[in-house]
Amino acid sequence: MGKVLIIGAGGVGQVVAHKCAQVPEVFEEICLASRTLSKCENIASQIKRPIRTERVDADNVPELVALIKDFKPDVVINVALPYQDLTIMDACLETGVHYVDTANYEPRDEAKFCYKWQWEYQDRFKKAGIMALLGSGFDPGVTNVFTAHALKHHFDEIHELDIIDVNGGNHGLKFATNFNPEINIREITAECKHWEDGKFIETPPMSMSKKFECPENVGTYNIYRLYHEELESLVKHIPTIKKAQFWMSFSENYLKHLEVLQNVGMTSIEPVKFQGMDIIPLEFLKALLPDPASLGPLTKGKTCIGCVCKGVKDGKPKEYYVYNICDHEECYAEVKSQAISYTTGVPAMIGAMMIMTGKWKGDGVFNMEQMDPDPFMAALNVHGLPWKEIILK
Repeated sequence: MGKVLIIGAGGVGQVVAHKCAQVPEVFEEICLASRTLSKCENIASQIKRPIRTERVDADNVPELVALIKDFKPDVVINVALPYQDLTIMDACLETGVHYVDTANYEPRDEAKFCYKWQWEYQDRFKKAGIMALLGSGFDPGVTNVFTAHALKHHFDEIHELDIIDVNGGNHGLKFATNFNPEINIREITAECKHWEDGKFIETPPMSMSKKFECPENVGTYNIYRLYHEELESLVKHIPTIKKAQFWMSFSENYLKHLEVLQNVGMTSIEPVKFQGMDIIPLEFLKALLPDPASLGPLTKGKTCIGCVCKGVKDGKPKEYYVYNICDHEECYAEVKSQAISYTTGVPAMIGAMMIMTGKWKGDGVFNMEQMDPDPFMAALNVHGLPWKEIILK
C-alpha cells in the first residue's frame, strides 16, 4: 500500500519497526533512520523482512528533507526526542508528507511540554493538504482514544476523567527509567497541573497520591498525580469535562532515589561548569543510567493503563473504566522490548496505519480524540493491545 519512514531507533523505534513489519499489506517498504546507524542496523537484523536503514540528524531539516525526498514515504513516524518534533514537522511540510508522533514538543532548555508550538502548525499543514497526528502513543494516544470511545458509546457528557498509568513491572535494578531517562525525569519533576472548574490548577509534583487496585490480579499500587499532555487537548476538545487528572504509579525505591538525585542537583537542566566545560546534570545522569532498551530481558510483571470516566447517559449518572493490561515478558518474546516501549510503539504504528488506509483523514494538525475511535479501538485488539471495559456504576 505504501512506504513508512521511522525516525528514532530507541526502545520505541524498535517496537514500531517490528510492528510495521508485521503488516506488509499496509507498510510495503520501511526505512528506519537515526543519528546512530548501528542502532538501526541492530533492529533491522531482528526483523525477518528487509528494511532500509539510514543515518539522519533529526535536528537538521535539510538532512531530513533529503532523506524524505530520496525514500518518498507516505507517512513519517517520529519516535525521536520531543525536542525534535518541530524540525521533523518542518521537513514533512517541505516534502508534503503526513506526520505522526507520540509526544508533544518541549524545548531543550525548559521543562515545559505543551501543544502550543505544534498547534501553531495547523494552517500550514492544512494549506499543504497533509495531516499531522499528534501523540499517537499510549498516554497520550490510546488514553485519548479511550476517552473518545467512552463519549461515543457510553456517555452523553463526560464530567470527570482520571487517566491511570500503572507499571507493575520489576527489572531488579537499583534505579532505572522505563523510557528515555532525560524525558522521564523532566516530566515527573515538573509542576503538577490538573483541570478543574474551567482552569488548570498547579500543585507540587506528586504531592497527591492514593491507592489503586488494578483489575485481573495485577495488584494494588500507590499512584501519584502528575501533569500529562493529553489533559491539555482532551479538555479543549471535550469541553464538558469539569475535572481531569493524570495518575502514575511509582515504587518507594524509585521515589527515594529520585529525591536524592534532586537534592544533589543531578536532575537540573541548568548548565554547570565542570573541568572548564558546560555540562547539563540531567544529560550526564542519563549517560550513567541503564539504557531503557536494555531492560527488556530483565523486566517481569504487567502494566495496567486506562481511563475512569464519570458523566451522564440518558439523564442518569454513569461511571465507566476502560483499560489495557500488557505483560512485559510477552512483549520481549515478541519484539525484544519491555511493555513501556511496546505500549507506545504499537499505537504509533496504528496511527500511521489509520492514515495509510484512509480510515482517518484530515488536512491540518489533529489530536487523537478528534478522530473516530472505532477503527483504532478495533486495531488495538488485533495488534497486541486488547482492551476491556467495566461499568462501575
